[in-house]
Order: sequence, then structure tokens, then C-alpha cells
Amino acid sequence: MTSVGEHRVVIRNSHGENLVGILHETGSKDLVIICHGFQSKKERIPMVTLATALGREGISAFRFDFAGNGESEGSFMYGNYRREAEDLRAVVRHFRDKERIMAAIVGHSKGGNVVLLYASKNNDVPIVINISGRFHLENGMEGRLGKDFLQRIKQNGFIDVKNRKGQFEYRVTRESLMDRLTTDTRAACLLINQNCRVLTIHGSMDKIVPAKDAMEFAGFIRNHKLHIIEGADHEYTWHQDELATVVLDFIKTARGDRNMPKHLQSCERRANFIKARI
Repeated sequence: MTSVGEHRVVIRNSHGENLVGILHETGSKDLVIICHGFQSKKERIPMVTLATALGREGISAFRFDFAGNGESEGSFMYGNYRREAEDLRAVVRHFRDKERIMAAIVGHSKGGNVVLLYASKNNDVPIVINISGRFHLENGMEGRLGKDFLQRIKQNGFIDVKNRKGQFEYRVTRESLMDRLTTDTRAACLLINQNCRVLTIHGSMDKIVPAKDAMEFAGFIRNHKLHIIEGADHEYTWHQDELATVVLDFIKTARGDRNMPKHLQSCERRANFIKARI
């Protein structure tokens, strides 16, 4: 088993805010960056599970809090997909300056959308893994904001979201709502370079983001693989090991393919095609 040390790392983003993360250091220059979802943080599953599993395979991993989440500085904002893609860019640049090799970026839930948005703007990471991302961002808002959210935000300019106990959680402004509604997932998927290997993983029993959204990603990303984990919920509560296995297998296979000479890659693809036809 590979020896893994955990180190707290602070990275400055483009807005002058400190992003706090945990580096699972194995001594390998290869690094996987793991991004959390909406109102989440680096300590939540599956971020810790994935970082630990990667470490056991000798691959270093970095899980961090986006600005306004967890330990990182800044104010929490609804929407915020573009800003979080910028945060991810700051993290990639930091480690690239340290001469690390970006093996993959992995995102869970909203983080899945962020890594895809990043890949659509920056052709510098060879492997992207989208875990339970939402394709149709206009969906899923009524549950948090209420059915009349558009009317209320036009009237008041904001909506204060409260928890089940009636306690204030966060404010949704018209600007932050429009950030979500104007983030074009389809356009982002079409812009991802065909040499970038993309995996979408989704749980069949996800009640937060429907599994049918995963099928949409498959239709618009050119170099894409889809994997549905039967019975898994949004957090993969009872499927952590299976999730980690799928992620690790894809990274190892994709890295192996990239290291394979091109004439052997074409032979491998042809062999796989023939197997699929038999």
C-alpha cells in the first residue's frame, strides 16, 4: 500500500480569496483534482473516499473548498458556475507551477458541471470525470426556491432560502439566479476537445438529479463514456467502493491509452470494436 501524507494547502484565486484544500501526497507528480458540489465541502463524501482511493493507487489527489464554501474565503453565492471554474483554474495553475502533471479533474454534482465547464474553456487536462452533474440547469430550482421563484425574484430582487427549521441559509439574487440560467451546458459539452477523455457516472436512484440527465451528456460530448451505478443515490451512500473503482479504472485505462503508441492505440480500438460485434 502506498504511503500517503495529507497536507493543508492554501491557494489564492483570481479574486484575491484564499482557497483551502487537502493534498493527499504520494510522491507521484501525477495529480487528480477533486471538486465538491452545491453547498458542500472537501470533507464530504465522495471527495474523501476518492482522494483516499487514488492515494492507495499511488496517485496524488487534491480536494478543496470553492470560494464561499467550507474553509475557503469569500461569500457563498447561488449559481456561480463560472467563478468556480475560475477557482479550479487557479488550483490547476498553482500545481502546474509546482511541476505537477494534471492527470484528471473530478467533480461531484455541481462540481461535475464545473469540471466540464473548465474543460470547455481550457484544453489542458486529459481526463474529466463528471459524477452526478446536472445537464438541464433550469431544472431542480423549484424544490429549493418554490414554484413562484421567478415572480418573487423579479418583485423583490432576491429570495432568502431557509432550512426546514425556518433558519436562514443563503440569499439568491437576481444576478446569481441568471448565472445559473445562462450557463449553457450543451454548448460547453460541444466545446470540449475530442482528445479529452470524459466519463459521466450517475446513480440510477438519484432523487436530486435524475439519471436521464447523464444520457444527455453522452449525446453532446465527443469522447465520452457513460456509467450508471444501479441503486446508487446522489451521494453514493451505499456505493462508495463501487464509485471509487469506476473512477480509478477509467483513469488508469485512459492514462494507459495515452501512453500507448498511436499505431497500437488504433489496433486496440479495432480489437475492442470486433469484440463488441461478436
